[in-house]
Amino acid sequence: MAIAIRSISLALKRFSLVQPPNPIRKNKAFFCKMSNESTPLTHSITLPSQHSQPVHIVASPGVSHSDFWSAIESSLFKQWLRNLETETGVLADGTMTLRQVLIQGVDMFGKRIGFLKFKADIIDKETGNKIPGIVFARGPAVAVLILLESEGETYAILTEQARVPVGKIILELPAGMLDDDKGDFVGTAVREVEEETGIKLSLEDMIDLTAFLDSSTGRRVIPSPGGCDEELSIFLYRGRVDKEIITQLQGKQTGLIEHGELIKVHVVPYKKLWRTTADSKVLMAIALLEMATKEGLLPPFAT
Repeated sequence: MAIAIRSISLALKRFSLVQPPNPIRKNKAFFCKMSNESTPLTHSITLPSQHSQPVHIVASPGVSHSDFWSAIESSLFKQWLRNLETETGVLADGTMTLRQVLIQGVDMFGKRIGFLKFKADIIDKETGNKIPGIVFARGPAVAVLILLESEGETYAILTEQARVPVGKIILELPAGMLDDDKGDFVGTAVREVEEETGIKLSLEDMIDLTAFLDSSTGRRVIPSPGGCDEELSIFLYRGRVDKEIITQLQGKQTGLIEHGELIKVHVVPYKKLWRTTADSKVLMAIALLEMATKEGLLPPFAT
């Protein structure tokens, strides 16, 4: 049901419900390094930490010429290489070396790479053994914990979606991947909330819960470091609304149909939230919120 903005303007500043958006995202053109089709699908690079040991990049059978070069030039792959050589990186102390990367799969989202699958041969110099190196790269993402207070009860906003990788319908926080490498985390968070719930938030109302983490963590959470490079920024929004808004949100159908998003909004009392879903984003957000509250790190909740 459409909700007129004027009907809630008195209930909550800078908070509005809108019809599910139907934008066509404009992705910048991706420029990749090209060569003749007869060129073997191999490439070599040199990392600053191992000048004398070039890294060989090889394509698996079935990976096309264009996908191979798109993978090498992608922000996903370049960021992974940078991570290896950071202060806490795998190659930082010189005890390990990267010998080869096998590009196994590339999934394009329009003109940009959405998912990248590869296998890295990283060798422990002392033993000569490989360490586990299968990588599913999808890049940084955001999630938002929306808490709405109404008539003395605090509610959390979840989305219900079919998640094919686990074969289940999952209740989770509004979330999404960054569209590019510009690092606009808060802007992406606000956009994803509007697309998935119909709620329009303002940038200045967002609180980055992951910013309270120690700087050594990169101030993001890593849900599955054994197989995926995803780093997640978790934001908090707090507001007050009339009970009518809670009722209208419950069961609201949203999502970008053209992107295959079939989403239903769920409103859950915050006190029951930790028992409601196994979504790791929800549980991480609760932990961050409760600890930040305990230590008095959150800004005052405007009345």
